[in-house]
Amino acid sequence: MNTNKLMSVTDKPLAFFDLETTGVSVATDRIVEISIVKVFPDGSRETLTKRVNPTIPISPEATAVHGITNEDVANEPTFSEIAREVSMFLVGCDMAGYNIMRFDLPMIVEEMLRAGAKHFPREGARFIDAMSIFHHFEKRDLTAALKFYCNKELEDAHSAEADTLATVDVLSAQIDRYGLSSDVSELQEISLQGKEIIDYAGKFTRDEKGDIVFTFGKNKGKRVVDDPSYVEWMCRGEFTGDTKDKGMGILRGEIK
Repeated sequence: MNTNKLMSVTDKPLAFFDLETTGVSVATDRIVEISIVKVFPDGSRETLTKRVNPTIPISPEATAVHGITNEDVANEPTFSEIAREVSMFLVGCDMAGYNIMRFDLPMIVEEMLRAGAKHFPREGARFIDAMSIFHHFEKRDLTAALKFYCNKELEDAHSAEADTLATVDVLSAQIDRYGLSSDVSELQEISLQGKEIIDYAGKFTRDEKGDIVFTFGKNKGKRVVDDPSYVEWMCRGEFTGDTKDKGMGILRGEIK
């Protein structure tokens, strides 16, 4: 990897890091592996990679992604046991990664807080997220999709008819480019990424056990049937009518 241009604009080490975890909840999941590549202003590098016993089960969905099982980390140190080593490795560094602002950074901050490290990241640290830069320069709107898949310019963008006709062209081109089936059920499976529609606003989903759980707020990941008062609060709030109806349907046992 050519880091000459990158290193020419930094005045201190830049620590690229990535986490593998037990799941996708920053609040309740834990780290099972951390890797940090520290790139110094002269271009030299130092790497720290650690497996971690999360002290909670790794979800099957997470294992399917990163391949790390509960048995793999059973005899590894907990994060609290390596927190000081990780923290010292990052002293004086700026931090970088891919999607770190949404996931990796808040996740490691939570782990550090549990380990008693209240001043992490250290004051003055700067953060670079390559995903944010990617999305900033490589747009993902309908205009970009039409140009990418069909090599067409979207005229009269944001008129309902022009946008609808452009979407017809884009989907047709996607089916052709990726060799997709034209079966609607299969296209829906890709569109929903395997998730079941419970309410259209996405406030409810199913966990790995198949139970319907909340997707937001203080009850994220909690079974809906275990907190009917939260559904009642939702029914009084600014949620969609569909979400309110589905929430009450779950409580009444009509949606299981």
